[in-house]
Amino acid sequence: MNTIEKDVAEILIDQESIAKRVEEMGAQISADYEGTELMLVAVLKGSVVFLSDLMRHITIPHTIDFMATSSYGHVTESTGVVKILKDLDMPVTDKHVLIVEDIIDTGNTLAYLLRILQERNPKSIRVATLLDKKERRTVPVVVDYVGFEIPNKFVVGYGLDFGEIYRNLPYIGVLKPEIYASGLSG
Repeated sequence: MNTIEKDVAEILIDQESIAKRVEEMGAQISADYEGTELMLVAVLKGSVVFLSDLMRHITIPHTIDFMATSSYGHVTESTGVVKILKDLDMPVTDKHVLIVEDIIDTGNTLAYLLRILQERNPKSIRVATLLDKKERRTVPVVVDYVGFEIPNKFVVGYGLDFGEIYRNLPYIGVLKPEIYASGLSG
């Protein structure tokens, strides 16, 4: 066991289950957008692993771009204040846009992104997320493609971090409470 794996209390979703579900999502997205070109907008940094796997299973023409937001920092609870740290490089006007998220929790970040992207006049806008933590939702948002619905546990791995660590774990794991309760990031 490597040093970061010792911080994981349990494996919530294993590597094989993630791979299978991401492949299914890619097939569904490809079918739903057949005959169109799609723009994937990944929300950095957490969604980068999900995006890289998902886009390999999307068989229609597509482009990718990135946005970075901040609502957590080095804490476990969203502050509710969303800031754009990096905006898109390409316009979304008249494009079919699919926002690719790692996890949807309260819905604050997603609601904010949907609002600002809708103002840019895309042809359509939908959302794909690997993880949906519905019981934490405080803002109503529509999520079109969901990999897994998960309980209210603090998860890391497959792109998700705590204090910028744990993103490289190949599975979704539940972080031991003493790790994030102490404020340590490793």
